[in-house]
Amino acid sequence: MDCYTANWNPLGDSAFYRKYELYSMDWDLKEELRDCLVAAAPYGGPIALLRNPWRKEKATSIRPVLEIYSASGLPLASLLWKSGPVVSLGWSAEEELLCVQEDGVVLVYGLHGDFRRHFSMGNEVLQNRVLDARIFHTEFGSGLAILTGAHRFTLSANVGDLKLRRMPEVPGLQSAPSCWTTLCQDRVAHILLAVGPDLYLLDHAACSAVTLPGLAPGVSSFLQMAVSFTYRHLALFTDTGYIWMGTSSLKEKLCEFNCNIRAPPKQMVWCSRPRSKERAVVVAWERRLMVVGDAPESIQFVLDEDSYLVPELDGVRIFSRSTHEFLHEVPVASEEIFKIASMAPGALLLEAQKEYEKESQKADEYLREIQELGQLTQAVQQCIEAAGHEHRPDMQKSLLRAASFGKCFLDKFPPDSFVRMCQDLRVLNAIRDYHIGIPLTYSQYKQLTIQVLLDRLVLRRLYPLAIQICEYLRLPEVQGVSRILAHWACYKVQQKDVSDEDVARAINQKLGDTPGVSYSDIAARAYGCGRTELAIKLLEYEPRSGEQVPLLLKMKRSKLALSKAIESGDTDLVFTVLLHLKNELNRGDFFMTLRNQPMALSLYRQFCKHQELETLKDLYNQDDNHQELGSFHIRASYAAEERIEGRVAALQTAADAFYKAKNEFAAKATEDQMRLLRLQRRLEDELGGHFVDLSLHDTVTTLILGGHSKRAEQLARDFRIPDKRLWWLKLTALADLEDWEELEKFSKSKKSPIGYLPFVEICMKQHNKYEAKKYASRVGPEQKVKALLLVGDVAQAADVAIEHRNEAELSLVLSHCTGATDGATADKIQRARAQAQKK
Repeated sequence: MDCYTANWNPLGDSAFYRKYELYSMDWDLKEELRDCLVAAAPYGGPIALLRNPWRKEKATSIRPVLEIYSASGLPLASLLWKSGPVVSLGWSAEEELLCVQEDGVVLVYGLHGDFRRHFSMGNEVLQNRVLDARIFHTEFGSGLAILTGAHRFTLSANVGDLKLRRMPEVPGLQSAPSCWTTLCQDRVAHILLAVGPDLYLLDHAACSAVTLPGLAPGVSSFLQMAVSFTYRHLALFTDTGYIWMGTSSLKEKLCEFNCNIRAPPKQMVWCSRPRSKERAVVVAWERRLMVVGDAPESIQFVLDEDSYLVPELDGVRIFSRSTHEFLHEVPVASEEIFKIASMAPGALLLEAQKEYEKESQKADEYLREIQELGQLTQAVQQCIEAAGHEHRPDMQKSLLRAASFGKCFLDKFPPDSFVRMCQDLRVLNAIRDYHIGIPLTYSQYKQLTIQVLLDRLVLRRLYPLAIQICEYLRLPEVQGVSRILAHWACYKVQQKDVSDEDVARAINQKLGDTPGVSYSDIAARAYGCGRTELAIKLLEYEPRSGEQVPLLLKMKRSKLALSKAIESGDTDLVFTVLLHLKNELNRGDFFMTLRNQPMALSLYRQFCKHQELETLKDLYNQDDNHQELGSFHIRASYAAEERIEGRVAALQTAADAFYKAKNEFAAKATEDQMRLLRLQRRLEDELGGHFVDLSLHDTVTTLILGGHSKRAEQLARDFRIPDKRLWWLKLTALADLEDWEELEKFSKSKKSPIGYLPFVEICMKQHNKYEAKKYASRVGPEQKVKALLLVGDVAQAADVAIEHRNEAELSLVLSHCTGATDGATADKIQRARAQAQKK
């Protein structure tokens, strides 16, 4: 244990800090880090170096080289810089490299040097040039702050959704501030800058001077400032050699330390652990590294070579040409277990397990001591927690073995925490491997989440490892394996040295019917890479037509899209393609395409009937469909035309079309309608009233109601209305007028072709029993009974029914016999029935 804690350095009485090596860097740098622009992403992210920057360039003819490495020093990308001078580099939260140029243009590159996009920070930045820039991270995303040559600040809180904000001007600022940084307070980004001994805080509305509480006197300038990883704390280095540490709200002082060095440091970053009460700042000069906090002493390290500091959630990464190290506060669980002469339950359990392996009785003694204090559960938890914070696998195993040993003596210890820690450590050890190069700590891993870690493995094209982790952790397919395979397929389509056929086959063999994988998304990526044929082949594997069709339309394969839409049976999808085709093709080609697709043609006709009547007419004309064309003109004569002449002309066109279609009945009917329209207009002109658009029967009825019986009869003769129908029309009209005298004359004009029972029914409908009886006597024998019953003469109806000896008539009369008055009639019918049965 003593040897294990040899690299522990105390800072005051309550905290230890240790620095251990992550990797031995093997990246063969040709220049010192001081001669390069450097950017390292947090959470064990990649490192970007821009060699031969303009500020240090010795030979102007040599172009700079932008190189991207993993945290272990393995090269990921290298490209010759062909754009303008770069002022600053930085990584976004999505591990995209932001290169801020002097003209305010920001170029965005992927992890493998692939160009993603670019954006500008505005015309003012372009005119005044960029002096300095800061990339910072907030809950909204990755932000960018710019200091221009006019000593003004421009800020965007999220470069993914660029909204530029020009910060207020600092009064009397004639030169660049000695130092500045970004703060995030109340979900709003601010700028803190130092001008001589004065500090100014810029927000979106105003510039306000601020004073540090408890600052030592004699400060004439601030040389460096640093904000913590969580933006909760702030540190400032003064020209007197003092380091002031406090809250980022600038309202509370934590401590102040005199480092007795007045030279401005190269870097200053915070080094703190989540939920730790200790606060420390790491300051780096050329060959010295100092850790200071709320203690009279500091921890100092000698730097053998030029180094760069990367602040992390729970410590600081330090890399140089040859090594990559991690400096952090020793976690509480590790400190209690490993510190010299510790009697913590975790320390005793670890010793007990070691003695047990040696088959020593001391194991029992240690174990009994823990159990007597009732701290065995705490001991197991301490060992599990400490294992998570260890970087070396041998120490992880030792602590987990001790935890497993202690669990054996507990009745009800939940195994979840132990199993979960074993899984997490296996994942962490896999990604910390030199060839992977993601040196995450346990705290960072938990903060980052497994989903983000998988995204970062996919970003590095480490698909097999990502899939193995998903399978090991048994993640749902949609969140795990399926998603990774989809990313792999999107990368596969970018390999232009492989034929379309081979790529499509390889993707289908690998993916098959994996749930959660969309072939249309992969095809869209292939199309974006300029591989249209490959995209079409991939779409053949997409089972959802709703996903196929939009992409086919985008690829200008409209006819294929139409076929797929028709196969799907989705009419909305077919209509979508048809409207797209209509806008894309000329009218002739569009109609020709429809002729080859009967279902599409039928659907388009339905659409045109409601939306585009002229197009529908053109379709019928092109197909020589005279029958439908005639029907179209008939509808048009009613829908569009108001003038009789126009309607008659439309009907004439319809009649001609029906003749061409050899539909003589429809043609004759259309001609009759034309004659009727002309006649109705003439009647309106001569008689007044409304006749146009009435049917033939209604026209006759209207004439009769108007007292123009002669004209009605003439109209009936002209249009060959049968006598029976004319009598019905006249009978109904005269009854409605209650012109009973004229009705009687009409009934006697000649023998009724419809009989006289309708006269009885019509009169009774008008509640005129007197007139009905007149016609009841004239009704023929076969309908006599019904007529008598209608007028209420049940007795006479019974006599007629008995005379006819008709059982149906007798039953009908009986059904009308109600009350005492009809009792005799009913008896009479019953006697007649009895006599008939005897015979």
